[in-house]
Amino acid sequence: MKMRKIAFIGCGSMAEAMISGIIANNYVQADQITIMNKNNHERRMEMVDKYGIRATTDYHQLLQDASIIVLAVKPQHIFEALSAAKPFINKKKLILSVAAGITTHTIEDIIGEAIPIVRSMPNTSAAVGKSATAMSMNSHTSERQIKTAKELLETFGNAIIVEEAQLDSVTGLSGSGPAYIYYLVEAMEEAAAKIGLDQTSAKALIVQTLSGAAEMLQQSPKSPATLRKEVTSPGGTTEAGLQVLQAHKVNEAIMDCIIAASEKSKQLGKKLTAEAK
Repeated sequence: MKMRKIAFIGCGSMAEAMISGIIANNYVQADQITIMNKNNHERRMEMVDKYGIRATTDYHQLLQDASIIVLAVKPQHIFEALSAAKPFINKKKLILSVAAGITTHTIEDIIGEAIPIVRSMPNTSAAVGKSATAMSMNSHTSERQIKTAKELLETFGNAIIVEEAQLDSVTGLSGSGPAYIYYLVEAMEEAAAKIGLDQTSAKALIVQTLSGAAEMLQQSPKSPATLRKEVTSPGGTTEAGLQVLQAHKVNEAIMDCIIAASEKSKQLGKKLTAEAK
């Protein structure tokens, strides 16, 4: 078990998902994690009681011995949080940001020093240890620090390294991705009700179908198109269903959905960067 100490600036749902994964995977001991937020005492104490971690409202106490600083505040609070923290941040400390839209360059500008920064984009499935996370880093981050950040992110899912310019695309694809799946499930549940299935049975069947399909995609070397064709017999039930999807141009709608989300991420990132300066 590593002896490094981790400081969380912010303790919302993403921070909690990360902390849960870190502790469950014995990445560090619980008492090596310290959290803080601005003024929600009840939330801090809830986290302390649930995970056995430490809490503080003092930046010096939070950061003095920390080797990893997880920046988990809302993007609009980045400037305020980093401005308060920067007297206690130096080149030996790794900043791991999960603040959407905030670039490593913006963080460097606020700190006013060339420091190692890893920017990441997890998704909400981190809460069950299944996040699809992408990460990028600035030029001041060492190979050892990159490895450290990747190991930490992999305590609550999978993590891949991408160029920072690709993170807006990642946001549109996997960052927002769970919502697209939930939207699909909503439609499947409504259809199940119309064809006479009760809600409990329908949900069990839908969830297992999604889980099984995901596992097939994970384990099979075959492409999604090939797997789809193998399920689709000419003149059969699956073909009848797929013909309706094609008629409604669902394929195009999904592509447009992901592109729109990616473009919105770029717009929000530019706006947040301008506001943080």
